[in-house]
Amino acid sequence: MSSSSTSSPTDNSSHGSVALSSFGALNAASGTNTTTQSGSAQKPFSLSERLNFEIYRYSSYSPNYLPENVLVDCPNDQTSRWSAYTNSPPQFLTLKLRRPAIVKKIKFGKFEKSHVCNIKKFRVYGGLEDEHMVLLLEGGLKNDNVPEVFNLRYLTEDGAENLPILYLKIVPLLSWGPSFNFSIWYVELHGQDDPMYTSARMKSYNTLREVEIIKLCLKHFRQQGYMSAFGALQEQTNVQLEHPLISELHKCLVLQGDFEKAERFLAECIDEGLMDEYLYKQDYKHSWHIKHTESEIKPGNRGGHQLVVDAKKRLIYLYGGWDGYQDLSDLWVYNIDDDDWSLVCERSELGNGPTPRSCHKMVFDPISENVFMLGRYLDNSIRTADYIKSDFYLYDTRARNWMQICDDTSQVGGPQLVYDHQMCIDADKRTIYVFGGKILTPRSVNATGAIEPEYSGLFSYHIATNTWSQILVDCHHASASLADVMSIKSRITHCMVFHNKHRKLYIYGGQRGKEDLDEFLSYDVDTQAISILNKEHPNQGTTAGNEAKFEPSSGYTLRATIDCERDEIYIFSSLSKVKDRRDIAHIDASNAFWVYSLRSHKWSRIYYCRHSGQDANSISRMNILGASKGDGALEPCPRFAHQLVYDDLANTHYLFGGNPGFFQQQQLRLDDFWVLRLEKPKREEILKHCRFLVRKLRYEEMTRLDPLKAMQYLRHHIAAVIDHSDAEQLNNFHKLASLLFKSHDNSLERECTTPALCDEHAEELETDADVSAKMKDEVAAIPENISLESNESLASSGISETASSPSSSSSCTKRARTECSPEVKNKRAFLFNKLVQLMPPTMVQPERNLSDFVVI
Repeated sequence: MSSSSTSSPTDNSSHGSVALSSFGALNAASGTNTTTQSGSAQKPFSLSERLNFEIYRYSSYSPNYLPENVLVDCPNDQTSRWSAYTNSPPQFLTLKLRRPAIVKKIKFGKFEKSHVCNIKKFRVYGGLEDEHMVLLLEGGLKNDNVPEVFNLRYLTEDGAENLPILYLKIVPLLSWGPSFNFSIWYVELHGQDDPMYTSARMKSYNTLREVEIIKLCLKHFRQQGYMSAFGALQEQTNVQLEHPLISELHKCLVLQGDFEKAERFLAECIDEGLMDEYLYKQDYKHSWHIKHTESEIKPGNRGGHQLVVDAKKRLIYLYGGWDGYQDLSDLWVYNIDDDDWSLVCERSELGNGPTPRSCHKMVFDPISENVFMLGRYLDNSIRTADYIKSDFYLYDTRARNWMQICDDTSQVGGPQLVYDHQMCIDADKRTIYVFGGKILTPRSVNATGAIEPEYSGLFSYHIATNTWSQILVDCHHASASLADVMSIKSRITHCMVFHNKHRKLYIYGGQRGKEDLDEFLSYDVDTQAISILNKEHPNQGTTAGNEAKFEPSSGYTLRATIDCERDEIYIFSSLSKVKDRRDIAHIDASNAFWVYSLRSHKWSRIYYCRHSGQDANSISRMNILGASKGDGALEPCPRFAHQLVYDDLANTHYLFGGNPGFFQQQQLRLDDFWVLRLEKPKREEILKHCRFLVRKLRYEEMTRLDPLKAMQYLRHHIAAVIDHSDAEQLNNFHKLASLLFKSHDNSLERECTTPALCDEHAEELETDADVSAKMKDEVAAIPENISLESNESLASSGISETASSPSSSSSCTKRARTECSPEVKNKRAFLFNKLVQLMPPTMVQPERNLSDFVVI
């Protein structure tokens, strides 16, 4: 085995972008297979130092491309890499550390230029044993020559303890050249393995593991009915399987079969908020509604306009845009409560306001109640030195008048004239931030070739002092190479929002030339620290479909909003590729809505809807309005140059206008006005779901003991917790009737201990068809209930739809409660396991089972 035992300066960075510079210094200082233990002993203690490791195992290797090559960083040597012999999975490279360590970062070195064998997707696992590892990272490398650093997961699942590892396994999944073998050029690990630091963590971790093992045993003993062993283990270890409240639920539901008491218990738990954490983790349910306002006049068709919200006064302001033929300078206000549009200024330039424009940006200051406006797009034909000025305007909503703050911000320390930039306001600190955008330069008549576009950096404008400052310059700016100048890769068509509590700007996506940028950045306006969120928390999230992508596709149609109370960023994406602009009649255009939780650092795709193309010559009135059928419901058709704003008081989004992208009608713009509401499941809905699960199991037991009573219970009690407007729930409700006859046909003669029931009520037990018909009649008469918003539909609730085989227990219900068959008890235990998954994890039994670890 070969080992890496090179020491290097300490890396204290916590962000991927900053870590690159630190690791650059590491490379310069590192040597090959040299030990400097004495030197490292003299260094001050750090929580993140370079760790020594050796190659422990590997799946395969190609001749001359040995696994040991990853120990040496030689970016100019094409053979200095590990290359798998094949790209057939599983391919892996397992590293063994010198001793157990808390590993926080991994660095991948690269060849001096892009290479088809670079790994586009990979996973990293770690653990104290090479056969039992947990996922630490799922990510991918860019196909360039820049080394990349990733943060590894170094805490247990509950975040309570550090996760020490001895083995680290790198599993390539996909190379940049799909038919090429995987290659890794160089690997570095950073963390801490000093026994003085790790011994206490190892002790805490092993204690945590021991408690978990005991809980798994307790869970297994209880499920199998080994109650003597259960009690003895619990008494000797003093480890409680779960919270006493959960044990009480198990007693009344599983042991006693007291379903009514179990329902009351669940209702109390929900009222106390014990399921709120589960509800918070559920995805939103969306609903689009087109606004047909009562206004006699309203804004016309346009794209490239701007919207801002005055949430306190319930107003939305709209300015300008391009109607397909000319730029506009009209200012409108929409009263949310009155559902009414009003024209404030038809031609703002006549009242000292801005000239007609599109691709500008606006922000609303809730303190002064002023609207600020900056930037615009100019056609190449009018880009002259006299005309290209970055004018800056303010609209006073109280006095209802315009004021020009500055004729040209570039002359007072602000940005040059830009378009496709982003603006956000920090109302508390009276500061406006402007980032990105393409700089408009005077047209050169004598120019013979394409001019390299210029991009604007990050600027701030202090409202109270009327002063501009440049915070970050573009990475290609002439001053970017200076040591005391901070730079950033500027872009266009990106998203930017400001979190007033975190004091951070969040920037997602964008384009620079032909490059799509998929970075998700945060910028701390107080400390000037930049973080790359999708490198610190890579590929975490869920999607509504089978798509493997865990974040929105970068493109020019992304629109972002933020809810600072919920710590959520919302992104609406529509026509997402440049080719979409040609004509959606020939492509599969789509809409999608994403939510990023700043608490869990996870993306969730709330919905995704593909829209079939339409012939522009036969566009109906509905299509011109911008509506399209998506999943059977009316929603906006795919578009670009639209605007989306968020009312944080009502938790409602508003969308207006845009360009539908019909190639045959390039002047067509939209004037549709939409409302998007997002709702999460409520306590009432999860209570109804829990009641359904409990009553369904009770009904299944009833069908074996008293079919007639079960039928009445189905009609009156289960029907009460069903949403009869939901086709899936209604279908499952009807299927439950078949359990009556399956149980009755198989066991009536054997189990019916009351002959009178067989004789006197035989005529009451109608045929399956009769009952189904009667059920449907009764269902139609029952009022509609709120739809179930649980994590699982009724069809996938995990409870069997089929009645179990007849048991030999007595038909007496009271006796059945106390002396139920193992099969009945197992079904109750299964339901109990489903219900406790809705409770806080710290209160309930482990989700895993002891049997999961036994393979025979």
